[in-house]
Formats: sequence, structure tokens, C-alpha cells
Amino acid sequence: MLSKLKILLSQIVDKARSVHASSIYYRCRAGLINIAHQTILCLPLFSLFIVSYLFISVNANAAGGIALGATRIIYPADAKQTSVWIRNSHLQERYLVNAWIENSNGVKDKSFIITPPLFVSEPKSENTLRIIYTGSPLATDRESLYWMNVKTIPSVDKGALEGRNVLQLAILSRMKLFLRPANLQELSAEAPDLLQFSRSGNVLNIRNPSPFYVTLVNLKVGNQKIQNVMVSPKNNSQFPLPAGVQGKLTFQTVNDYGSVTPVREVSLH
Repeated sequence: MLSKLKILLSQIVDKARSVHASSIYYRCRAGLINIAHQTILCLPLFSLFIVSYLFISVNANAAGGIALGATRIIYPADAKQTSVWIRNSHLQERYLVNAWIENSNGVKDKSFIITPPLFVSEPKSENTLRIIYTGSPLATDRESLYWMNVKTIPSVDKGALEGRNVLQLAILSRMKLFLRPANLQELSAEAPDLLQFSRSGNVLNIRNPSPFYVTLVNLKVGNQKIQNVMVSPKNNSQFPLPAGVQGKLTFQTVNDYGSVTPVREVSLH
């Protein structure tokens, strides 16, 4: 039963990629298992046949009733704090919300304070998460990368579920947080135009001379789509290419507001 459940949920996730989150967990008598992406559900195991319908019917803002006000956060180093809102659009459901910051290695970072770090989101309500950096001064010539994590857990009516097997899923949303030094001469919008590309066999080389992280999406070499990548500031990065692909490289980038920029095209030498 457990293996069939995992297969079913994996198939549903593949059909619901438009719902944005980063990892999902379900709890049953066999324990806690990490299976893939997104939403929050709590229902009897015999009702699993309706999950597919629920997954496809909801969008990112309606999934579990919780939505975040950004897909990435820019924190100016000279600012005292920054913030992001979190909205519960559900008419009846309450959620327990837990937020924290991790460094680029995925380790909780105590250099940041989030207020409130733990709270209950009431139905049809909006809360603000305030982020305050309290650590030592960081590099002044380039951005520093962190991850903002927001976990939401739905309320459960224990009386109604007593004696029944249940499927309960909690959503963990992760977004990039860039701590940006003050007084940088360059503009982040100009960073994609500064990228330098070359090819060594089946390896794509990208040089980023700018002080900004640049996320590249919808990459193609010829007609072959390749994996999205993020290049670090003032760094050379290498990424594998599928064997034998030929043609020009086309790509888009993600700007400070989470929007995708127009397509760019470069020749690989």
C-alpha cells in the first residue's frame, strides 16, 4: 500500500508543476517520507482517488490557501530590515506558519531574525514577516546568498479523525534571499548582458563578472533544452551539456521582481 501511495502521489506531482513549493512530506503509520513537491491535504487513505482532481484544480495562490508575496527577496545591506507578506486565502482553514533563514549550504543561519518566527495564520488574513540581519558585515563587492524557508501546517480536527488513517501534507516554500551591498556601481538589470559563454566539449562555461547572482532559465542549445542554472557573482561556473548538442545558446533570466526577461541568444565557441 505504501509503495503504491508513493507512486500515485509522484504521478500527481508531475501533473501539477505550476504549484510552487520545494518539498512535501506525508505522515502515516509507516512514518515521515519526503516525496517531492506541493500542497497541503488531510484526508482518509481510502479517499486518495480524489487527490488528483484536487491537485489539478488549484493554482499556486489557492494551494492550501497560503500564498507568499514574493518569489525572491532583495535585502539592501544598508537597510535595517526587509519584509514579505504571507496571505491565507482559505475561508475556514487555519495554518501554523514557521519561518527561518538558511545559508547557501542549507544550514540555519542565526545572523537573521524573523518576526514572528512562529504564528497561526487565520482564515482570510494577511501577516507580514519581518527579516532583520544582525550578523557581521559581509562582502561589499558582491551579493551574498541565503534561503528563506516558510513551512505551513494545516489545522487538524483530531476528534473527527480519531481512529482513522489520514494523509497530512505540509508545504515547505523556499525562496532565494540576496543580501546586496550598498553603493554597487553596476545595476542588477545589466548583469545578464555581462555574462560570457564558451564551450569545452560537453561542458558549458559561464563567466559572471558582475556582483550579482544571475538565474538562467529556459536554456536551449539548438533545439535541445538544458537545465536551469544560477551563476555566482565574480565567478566562473561549469555545467554539463547533453552529448552532441549543437547550435546557438538561447536563455532568459529572472529579475529582482521574479519576472522572466526577454530571450537572449549567444554563439558558443
